[in-house]
Amino acid sequence: MADGAYRRERRRVLAACVLLFLAFFLVPLEADPNELRLALRSAGTLLLVVAVALLVTGQVRRQLAAPSGGAETRSLIRLVVALVAGLLVFALADYVVANSRPGQFVGLDTRLDALYFALTTLTTVGYGDVHAQGQIARILVCVQMVFSIGVIATGASIVVKQLTQRR
Repeated sequence: MADGAYRRERRRVLAACVLLFLAFFLVPLEADPNELRLALRSAGTLLLVVAVALLVTGQVRRQLAAPSGGAETRSLIRLVVALVAGLLVFALADYVVANSRPGQFVGLDTRLDALYFALTTLTTVGYGDVHAQGQIARILVCVQMVFSIGVIATGASIVVKQLTQRR
């Protein structure tokens, strides 16, 4: 891939990630006592998680099958964006559960808390200052851990491997 095209691709991934973070912090989410709407939100979140999982696994497959060159770089860039999206989907889901069901999480009060918790769960650091306490939160975190191990970790390892091989 030409140097100029590579720079354009890097700018695109940066712009996509910035837009994802802006959406994460700016999308309005109020607590909703209505059980039906909560169930619909939960189903929508689950569908979003499945969509991101399919997107990431598809990009992983493309990355593994891609020959060297421009297609490989574009696939790698899409994979990075998909991984960021996966992290933010879980952070948003954690935040929604914490706001709609008080007591499900301890120490999760803001979107930044949710992002912090999703990152510590993804990286398996788990400091313990924010944790799932209720059954709904624990189910969500179990799904998040499986997703993190199976999908995010695989994708991240491919990104790191490809980037280190380029140097």
